[in-house]
Amino acid sequence: MQFKTRTHTCGELRESNIGESVVLNGWVDTRRDLGGLTFIEIRDRYGVTQIVFEPQFNEEAHNLAKDLRSEFVISVEGIVRKRPEGTEHSVYPTGNIDVMVNKLIVLNEAKTPPFQIKADLDTSEDLRLKYRFLDLRRPNLQNNLMMRHKLAQTARQYFDENSFMEIETPVLMKSTPEGARDFLVPSRIHRGKFYALPQSPQTYKQILMVSGFDRYFQIVKCFRDEDLRADRQPEFTQIDLEMSFIDQDDIMGIVEGFMKRAYKEIWKKDLELPLLRLTYATAMEKYGSDKPDLRFGLEMKTLNHVFQNTAFKVFQDQVQKKGIITGMVAPGCGDYTRNQLDGLTDFAKKAGAGGLIWMRVKEDGLEAPIAKFLTPDELKNIVSELDAKTGDLVFILTGPKDKTLSIMGTLRLEMARRLELIKKDAPPKLLWVTDFPLFEWDEETKRYYAMHHMFTSPNHDDIPLLDTDIASVKARAYDLVLNGSEVGGGSIRIHDSALQSKIFKTLGITDEEAEYRFGFLTNAFKYGAPPHGGFAFGFDRLVMIFAGENSIREVMAFPKTASGISLMDEAPSTVDETQLRELHIKIR
Repeated sequence: MQFKTRTHTCGELRESNIGESVVLNGWVDTRRDLGGLTFIEIRDRYGVTQIVFEPQFNEEAHNLAKDLRSEFVISVEGIVRKRPEGTEHSVYPTGNIDVMVNKLIVLNEAKTPPFQIKADLDTSEDLRLKYRFLDLRRPNLQNNLMMRHKLAQTARQYFDENSFMEIETPVLMKSTPEGARDFLVPSRIHRGKFYALPQSPQTYKQILMVSGFDRYFQIVKCFRDEDLRADRQPEFTQIDLEMSFIDQDDIMGIVEGFMKRAYKEIWKKDLELPLLRLTYATAMEKYGSDKPDLRFGLEMKTLNHVFQNTAFKVFQDQVQKKGIITGMVAPGCGDYTRNQLDGLTDFAKKAGAGGLIWMRVKEDGLEAPIAKFLTPDELKNIVSELDAKTGDLVFILTGPKDKTLSIMGTLRLEMARRLELIKKDAPPKLLWVTDFPLFEWDEETKRYYAMHHMFTSPNHDDIPLLDTDIASVKARAYDLVLNGSEVGGGSIRIHDSALQSKIFKTLGITDEEAEYRFGFLTNAFKYGAPPHGGFAFGFDRLVMIFAGENSIREVMAFPKTASGISLMDEAPSTVDETQLRELHIKIR
């Protein structure tokens, strides 16, 4: 039987449609049989409508409805009526009406699904990913993907209004490892040579600036062969942009304007500008993170000056080694049991600390295992500096600066979780983190690496330090942080080939290696490169936060598992031996 195309979606009908003849197409969501009457809720991505099969209204349709089961695909024709008083369903916008069916066509039957198609689902993620085509029928995932679509449209409209051109860059490019491993694509035509999938369009967008396209943007796929976690996938999406003849404030202004628009159109919230700016050093010392969550307090404080002349050897050693002594107050936690404190000490040790110093704040001073090693003035100054109150608990960590601050930052987040300081209705906190170090030291390889990437410009005043004190060189880089997650970052780029060459040498990259890996970019700079800089939003992560999810897998249509596997189509998979021979590859 030929079905009719729908006149309305399943989320569209209202009381104003009462009396109309309508056609609905969709999936059977729920079914109820009540004394000869059959009630079906029919669903599509727009919503749910109740349809009614009554033998007195149409016996043929009623008889056919007896065989309907969950997820059958159907087409129905009927008359819209007002629901009988007391049967309205306020959960759905269509809840004041239903449709009396006089024609039913079963377009496709369905096997019983392995899980219910509903928002609140208690089943394993692996099962959901294996049957992703069913998982995507769930309303919360459909809403997430609709939000993703709207954010992409908002981005395109905003950047177009601000004179940005959307330009596509290649997906097959030269391998230029930038920290993570490249995904490599073997060439069939050029034996023994490989393309790489782009980790970002970084070199291409800089070349576009050299080419005179002063404002570029792109919603682009990026690929990194790295270990995965909840907010990381082997392929991910960026909103990528680059600008010429600008400075840092110009880029930050454009980014803030987009976020204000996104807040309003996606989140229905107002964003006050300009945003708070924290230097990297301040963010680390106060929050123990370069992506601080400011939805709660628990600020850390450096206590080195309190122990400048201490006799307590643990603190004395770190003061002399230019390490750090950092403290934090857990309000109202002074009654924690020894078992709870031992648990927190184990937590700190697992995070990398040698131990955790704790102190209970009593009316008559501090109670702590190390109190006997400290002077009365030192104990008094701890309370004063941390503004601790009776009944509070004080934590102190000491050790190498960056590592110790990071561990205390991890403990800060754990205490916020235990104390339930992050409320669901808490206002979002968006801020900038600036003035990052240009280089970071890797203890394992005993060498410096670029903290962001090797095309980031150093601060002008710090360029002489490249020859004398590279650890002190600051970058003209900036990250955007939302609710404790980095949602984007960028920098002013190096546009001078001589300075770029100096950075390569500082990172241990020889002239020959630099020419082989990046010669196409540095040669382009020699033909007149404008001052330029850019930014990239982590699009998936931004949608994740807007949607209130904890994993980017919840806002991607077809994500991979934590081990990089697509359970639905079983990728990666083996390939035919003929394909391997064509690509000049042999599996050992």
